[in-house]
Amino acid sequence: MCYLTGLVNIFLANALFSRYHRMEINYLTNEESSMNKSYHRLWILVTIVAISGFSQGMLLPLIAVIFEKGGVSSSLNGLNATALYIGILLVSPFMEAPLRKYGYKPTIIIGGGLVVMALALFPLWKSFWFWFGLRALIGIGDHALHFATQTWITSSSPSAKRGRNVSLYGLFFGIGFASGPLMTPLVDVNEALPFIISSILCLLGWVFVFTLKNEFPEQEVGINSFFNTIKRFKKTMKYGWIAFLPTFCYGFLESSLNGSFPVYALRSNIDVASVSLVLTAFAIGSVITQLPLGVLSDQYGRRNILMVVLLLGFLSFSAASLFEQSFIGLFISVLLSGMVVGSTFSLGISYMTDLVPKTLLATGNLLCGIFFSLGSLSGPIIGGIFIQFFENISFFYIISTMLLILSIVIYVFGKKTFSIAEQHHS
Repeated sequence: MCYLTGLVNIFLANALFSRYHRMEINYLTNEESSMNKSYHRLWILVTIVAISGFSQGMLLPLIAVIFEKGGVSSSLNGLNATALYIGILLVSPFMEAPLRKYGYKPTIIIGGGLVVMALALFPLWKSFWFWFGLRALIGIGDHALHFATQTWITSSSPSAKRGRNVSLYGLFFGIGFASGPLMTPLVDVNEALPFIISSILCLLGWVFVFTLKNEFPEQEVGINSFFNTIKRFKKTMKYGWIAFLPTFCYGFLESSLNGSFPVYALRSNIDVASVSLVLTAFAIGSVITQLPLGVLSDQYGRRNILMVVLLLGFLSFSAASLFEQSFIGLFISVLLSGMVVGSTFSLGISYMTDLVPKTLLATGNLLCGIFFSLGSLSGPIIGGIFIQFFENISFFYIISTMLLILSIVIYVFGKKTFSIAEQHHS
């Protein structure tokens, strides 16, 4: 029944969002029809993202457990997990031109279709390299899906509600991702069952995308070639480079916490059950504050909220290093860490949207995904090296130090970058 809990979480979140947005719509007058359409679209997009997060959150522990039971070494197990991010990085430079040419809807349909197909193929042949290829395919499909939904949400959201809408995107993905691992116990019933259920869920969400009206991102006059994409990369980096650092930081934080912390914990005589509860605490913390922090960023500015949460993240992870021998102390510290830095990715996307001209929003969202993937790939590698060579130093120091440095960088350079973008807009 564990997987039902995950599904209930997603549908409860949908119900809450639906009720919350209906209350807002009551105040609408002349724009009610267009607002209803945008609400319908946003609801479908965040639902798709939740189901995508669910499948991603399911695959990591599920395949790790299946390979472990099959006698695959831990290093090869880890290598297989990188396939998703390798897929994202390989396809990223070629993703923008099709989006600009064909629009949001076809990109989401193709991305979602790849994910459904790959999930359905897993039970056919249990092979290390076949599954590696399928995970890379899911990385490509998920990236197309997330890139298009992110860009659609950020470009169509009014400035006053952008932080809230992007945080809803992060919230639904977080709920889905946190619910995914609950499917792992089904492997004892039948190895194919979690893949079948996940592919059916993705298929159901995918069908709803066909009800949306296609739209296109704003674009400059020019040919949508690969070389133009590289030029836009440079231009977007010039205006929004500082906003990509939080997405890199979150990728590093999430992957090192899920990939390296369990190794460190077991070497520090922390039992497996405690490790899983601590990781769940971070996921719960990030879900709790995702929407409130998004709303606060609309009111007080993305830069200000990012500086505060990164500084609080530095303090909470520093506290985790002090209390790591106490389960309650560690649990509370990591829960608080999730509450403050669990929204770093969605805040980074909103911040990028503030800095980058609208014609470069698609490129900005693409770069957010690339920096997140680079952080996700480097997290377990750097974390593993740190654990190996600095045995007497707490693993949490590597995360807390990164958060402190990033907070200082945003304080020093954030204002300057924003003023350049303002000049460009004017």
